[in-house]
Amino acid sequence: MKKRTITFGTDGVRGVANKGLLPEDALRLGLAVSRAFGGRIPIGRDTRLSGEMLARALSAGAASGGVDVVDLGILPTPGVAALAPRLGATAAGVVSASHNPYPDNGIKFFSAEGRKLSSEKEREIESLIEQDLTRPTGSGIGRIDVLGDAPQMYAEWVLGRLRPSAEDLKVLLDCANGAAYEVAPLVFEELGVDLTLTGTEPTGTNINEGCGSTHVENLDASGHDVAFAFDGDADRVLALDEKGNVVDGDKIIAILARDKKERGVLCGEVVVTVMSNLGFFKAMEAMQIPFEVTDVGDRYVAEAMVRLGASLGGEQSGHVILSEHVTTGDGIVTALALLDVMVRSGRPLSELAGAMEVYPQTLINVRVEEPASARAVAASEAVGLTVAEAESTLGDDGRVLLRPSGTEPVVRVMVEHTDETVCREVCEEISRVVADAGEEGT
Repeated sequence: MKKRTITFGTDGVRGVANKGLLPEDALRLGLAVSRAFGGRIPIGRDTRLSGEMLARALSAGAASGGVDVVDLGILPTPGVAALAPRLGATAAGVVSASHNPYPDNGIKFFSAEGRKLSSEKEREIESLIEQDLTRPTGSGIGRIDVLGDAPQMYAEWVLGRLRPSAEDLKVLLDCANGAAYEVAPLVFEELGVDLTLTGTEPTGTNINEGCGSTHVENLDASGHDVAFAFDGDADRVLALDEKGNVVDGDKIIAILARDKKERGVLCGEVVVTVMSNLGFFKAMEAMQIPFEVTDVGDRYVAEAMVRLGASLGGEQSGHVILSEHVTTGDGIVTALALLDVMVRSGRPLSELAGAMEVYPQTLINVRVEEPASARAVAASEAVGLTVAEAESTLGDDGRVLLRPSGTEPVVRVMVEHTDETVCREVCEEISRVVADAGEEGT
């Protein structure tokens, strides 16, 4: 039987469990990673039904390659990254599809330092997967040990980094029936807040289902000072203020950036992606805070932060990296950092969120014939002229973002402007030209 091709995407290897991502794939990945890193590899997972199956296959593959595996059980992705150096790991693995629905799953890896792997290292692993690797026998086979107190270890580590005096606050946590269901309550109960919990009863099939950061609109924060909604693997978080308004990643980063600047501890530029709202960029300019813009993906944010020596970065979706504490997006640490600002300032979250104004935004996904044609359509002369005219019309009060998808037959057209009507009309016009260009190219 011909071997299936296994390739890394923007966030590891993803697919529908038992269809696009098989246990055999996990075993081959484990073997390849054992050869790429050797040593000791901790592996954690989220709560989805297929997680244990894939984690055991990944562990078996790694052990068959001669490395020792530490089974962390259910643990947030950033928890795996945080514990890796503390466990003497040479690398670490996570079985999770993050915010995706439960039939999906994925496998991604961190370095010994808890950082996402470089593209070069991922290509090396892909190459090793295709090889017929020899395997040790006898005492050369790796051990698989279970670390039963991983959630407690991670909770203690988090509280050792940030421990706001938030005893007087009423806090609601939505753990998305995901990887944070045990550890997030541990952390916030230790703070002594008046705590309400939801999304802490995982069944294996209800992760992210109508809850968590991808469904924050379903969360009722009435009677609370703040609500935090994590995604399935808890590497991102969104908040609701005491009035029930959503505080997204852009606003969280703006609040933290302003606080850090006022305290003189903001290092380097603030790093965000092209999807951040125009209001965020205007706010940074008004506060004279420099920023760097990357392509979409928290790995690109993390790489830029290392290169620039930046202390803060993230995405609108709620991935936030505070480099003085973490090496990757961490929803629990971000929530504590936001609580810390609330406590020290004595200001409600709704007032703090005024750090930036959200500009009206219109996003239209224009379908084209196939994924490969999306880039050609976006680069066509007709589309380029239309975008240039639109940018002239919008001036300094708006912007256009055209993004061909790398995986779908879609060109994403996003327009932002102070005037919602202008925003919508300009986006519709560009989308019409993109659609026409797509038809002409077929």
